[in-house]
Amino acid sequence: MIRKDGIKLRGDDTVIEAPPRAKADSPCSKLFGPEAICVFGDANLRTAKVTRPISDVSISGFTIRGFKQKANKGFTTIMIDVFGARNTTIAGNHVVGNAGAGIGFSAEGLNNTIENNHLTDNEDDGLFVERQRNATVANNTFTGNAIGMEVDKNINTLIKGNDVTGGFVSIQTEDSKGSKILSNTMHRYDILGLLVGGPKRANAKVLANDISGGDFGIFVTNSHRGTFAANQVHNNCAGLVFAADLPEPGNSVGNYQVMGNKVENNTKKCPAVQGRAAFSGIGIGLFGAEGMEVRTNHLSGNIPSGPTAVSGGIVVAVDPLFGTTTKPTNNSVVANDFGRNKPDIFWDKSGNGNRFIANNCNTSKPKGLCK
Repeated sequence: MIRKDGIKLRGDDTVIEAPPRAKADSPCSKLFGPEAICVFGDANLRTAKVTRPISDVSISGFTIRGFKQKANKGFTTIMIDVFGARNTTIAGNHVVGNAGAGIGFSAEGLNNTIENNHLTDNEDDGLFVERQRNATVANNTFTGNAIGMEVDKNINTLIKGNDVTGGFVSIQTEDSKGSKILSNTMHRYDILGLLVGGPKRANAKVLANDISGGDFGIFVTNSHRGTFAANQVHNNCAGLVFAADLPEPGNSVGNYQVMGNKVENNTKKCPAVQGRAAFSGIGIGLFGAEGMEVRTNHLSGNIPSGPTAVSGGIVVAVDPLFGTTTKPTNNSVVANDFGRNKPDIFWDKSGNGNRFIANNCNTSKPKGLCK
């Protein structure tokens, strides 16, 4: 347990394993369950208000594995747990096969960095980052965690150069402003490559990522403003989906620029489940979205391989998957390049102010949208 500023904890081929009879013999373990390393400032745990942050700590060179006991009092066990820290770096560690999360930062952190770690087969998040400002998550490898990375209620998080494989969700951001998600690889996830879920003004920048191999490549809901550009989104059931009314009715989505992305071969089939229709062959879906600018993207090979509620290179419609009823409005689909989609553009004719201009396409439903 680290409670002083300026500590550098460095392992030299060092392994921390759960003892056979772990005891809650530190304040961290008493609160959260057995943990390998805990950096802990003074805080009110009921309000998560930090009264004295810890600064300038670094932890590197450890392998942490085998902590199987779940946390106490509703908390999640985290193997490296950093609570209320500033200018702290966690780098070059291996966190493997634990019952909880791998690494966690929480409680009003500032300028913290998580880089070059390997997080593997943890039963919760590989990395959990909450209520941080100016955090950097760079060049980490995530394999087989339930969720690769969860970013919650943060401001100006940089997520760059990470490789995320497997799990239900690769990268999940919720209620976080100013996130920059750059040059990451997300593949072979079960449900979502990237989730952007709020806030109303997210101002997210999602650039140059490679996302493939699950149900949805990118899913955006309950948020506005930002840019998705130069991403490669392929081999999913659906590439990019912007959906209103989720996770609850009344939530809107829109005012994003979607430019210069390659959205190809999203041909996987996703069977119907409770509350969601079967779908396949969707490139970009604007489901009840508003004020979107979808421009200069390349969309090809988005053809269904099984039953689907709708398909197409670009689909503008009332949500056909989850059955919500908001109509798409004031969306611009301009100067996109299409090749062999089914069809290239689909519009259910709902909503007002939707424009389809100067697209290089051959097929549309209804006819005439390619003129």
